[in-house]
Amino acid sequence: MGRHTIEKIGGTSMSQFGSVMETVIIGNRKPEDIYNRGFVVSAYGGITDMLLEHKKSGQPGVYRLYAANDPTWKDALSAVANRMCQINEGFVSLGLDLAEANRFVKERIEGIRSCLKDLRRLASYGHFQLVEQFPAVREMLSAVGEAHSAYNSTKILQHHGINALFVDLTGWMEEENLPFNEKIDQAFHDVDFSVYMPIITGYTKCAEGIMSTFDRGYSEITFAKIAVRTKAREAVIQKEFHLSSGDPKLIGVDKVKVIGQTNYDVADQLADMGMEAIHPRASKGLEYNNIPLRVRNAFDPDHPGTLITKDFRSESPRVEMVTGRAKMVAIEVWDPDMVGQSGYDHKVVGYLAKHGISYIGKNTNANTITHYVSRDVPGLDACVADMRKAFEHADVNTYPMTLVSAIGSNMKVPGFLSKAANALAEAQINILAIGQCMRQVNMQFVIADEDFENAIKALHRGLVER
Repeated sequence: MGRHTIEKIGGTSMSQFGSVMETVIIGNRKPEDIYNRGFVVSAYGGITDMLLEHKKSGQPGVYRLYAANDPTWKDALSAVANRMCQINEGFVSLGLDLAEANRFVKERIEGIRSCLKDLRRLASYGHFQLVEQFPAVREMLSAVGEAHSAYNSTKILQHHGINALFVDLTGWMEEENLPFNEKIDQAFHDVDFSVYMPIITGYTKCAEGIMSTFDRGYSEITFAKIAVRTKAREAVIQKEFHLSSGDPKLIGVDKVKVIGQTNYDVADQLADMGMEAIHPRASKGLEYNNIPLRVRNAFDPDHPGTLITKDFRSESPRVEMVTGRAKMVAIEVWDPDMVGQSGYDHKVVGYLAKHGISYIGKNTNANTITHYVSRDVPGLDACVADMRKAFEHADVNTYPMTLVSAIGSNMKVPGFLSKAANALAEAQINILAIGQCMRQVNMQFVIADEDFENAIKALHRGLVER
């Protein structure tokens, strides 16, 4: 293992780069403590939404407009350039050369504009299918957001006397398209972490197509891959909050506790419930190579955060996190002929797989199989319709519901399930179904939609606060 760490800074934090310099990058560190750290940076908050589509609302950005052949994509691209230059103005006080930074933006944005126009022109001849180029267009647009933030950060740090190195993995104007591992190895072959502080784009251009595999989770994939390929001592994610026992906005800042330590198994359970400490595909490389992951609050520099390792198990039994998934649906298949049949469940799951739907929980008995899936997944109605057609003697029904979960690295003791059920009962919440695997790292409770927030509070009160 090396002596260095690889750290990731999210988009919201990047938008407050002055504070990040004071808390994370420079602060009160002695000169010898400045280096042996590389930083993978995301695009500034909101930029990727403008380039692609809004992550939550789905409002189209440049990519969606271009793919829909909406001519306003040109205006949307200009709006991105204007927003980037506006962000640049906000960093002049930190020492950013505004003219130089704006030139960088113009070069990248106008290069993209020219490329997109040329693609349309080629497609007009009829022999070229533009739809085949859409994945590459999406990748190219994503890349410019990270290139912008990494370039600015490098220049600002250099102004402050840091030997920062701009590591541009976006493949701008590069004809060579290397496999992911080779791209990383090439970029860091001659980088001495004790001398340089690499500031690295969260997007990597590679032969595999990072977005076609991971879409908007690509920056964490880049971060983890660099940590693995450079044999980092530790991988660190700098977030805007601590990894806590529950959502502080819902439960209360004074009631939640920083988890402190946990393992990758627990991190996977959190990701399954939508509370990602790290993208689950990113964590696998770290886990298999025994690289610890530390999740820190970028604005609380004196706190060590939460350390995630492969083999940690809490010395005393405890629930580490109470969380949940709202707006879910139960797909229930009830068939009197199911009992004793081999492979019936396999057939049901086959229809979920056919429509690209993953399930978060599941219950079965002699003649009923119920899968719990997110309510807003594409293809849900078509999937249910296919099931009704295939299982003609079965009742296939859907019910709105929500799921809450208690998660921990050491819950293999009598009484935890009873405590959780009692906590929900005290809050007058009816449990519709329960799920727990023999590993006992999580307990899932299916409840009605309207009970979601009260259930989270009740479980946290009963299993963490007490």
